[in-house]
Amino acid sequence: MPELPEVETVVRQLKPLVEGRRILGVRVAWPRTVGLSNPRPFIEGLPGRSIQRVWRRAKYLVFDLARGPKPAGCLVGHLRMTGRFLVEPSRAPEPEYTKVSLELSGDRTLHFLDVRKFGRLILAERPEEVFAELGPEPLEPGALDGASFAAALRARRRLLKPLLLDQAFLAGLGNIYVDESLHRAGLHPLAKSEAVPEESAQRLLRELRLVLSEAIEREGSSFDVFYRTPEGQPGAYQDQFLVYGRTGKPCRTCGTPIERIVVGQRGTHFCPRCQPRPRARRRTPRRARS
Repeated sequence: MPELPEVETVVRQLKPLVEGRRILGVRVAWPRTVGLSNPRPFIEGLPGRSIQRVWRRAKYLVFDLARGPKPAGCLVGHLRMTGRFLVEPSRAPEPEYTKVSLELSGDRTLHFLDVRKFGRLILAERPEEVFAELGPEPLEPGALDGASFAAALRARRRLLKPLLLDQAFLAGLGNIYVDESLHRAGLHPLAKSEAVPEESAQRLLRELRLVLSEAIEREGSSFDVFYRTPEGQPGAYQDQFLVYGRTGKPCRTCGTPIERIVVGQRGTHFCPRCQPRPRARRRTPRRARS
């Protein structure tokens, strides 16, 4: 599933292609993509609106809409497993797996392609209607500092990896970048969040930010045929993976074979030497009363 770096890449490439363009017509080939059994309100409600701004919140894309100078709701997209946006000349043949098409002014059409049909495009009055429960983002300015992040870990009392994947705790992360960040921070995915020392917690936050920033610079990760940028190019961060998808291969840091376990129903990759599993605390036996 595309994570924060992939969605940020899509947003950056879509902005110059669609911002300021007016929606002239809509075609919906798969009604579930727009969250409706009857797509008529979606089809009839969009023409005449213009795309004012494209931005991102966690793994969501948001298209702010307007009618003339007045705001007119928004279109919120989630790529899920195989969703992809593509902008083509309006006269070009419709791409395979297109589920929704927005005909735009300036002889352009914005297509939403989705092989597995899990992606969504939701028309809403306000974006908060869709992602009100999301937590702060690692790259959000002023949202987190090392001390508050360490305190939040201590307060949750959960296994570290499932907690980092919880979008209500920290938004935008997924399997790839959690595994990579935990490795770089030297933390085992089964560590208990309340037992992570403050210094280690602060290092983890730094590594999360570095990993995400580096992945954005390399336009995300592509390890299958599904994720492509709107320009049709794969990401390149997969070439820098330290642990993700490298089961049995030598750790790039120490040479120990990378291991894979399942944590919270997610395949999880780590180095058993660089990320030692925390030892269980021994309970002190109670003394018998005299």
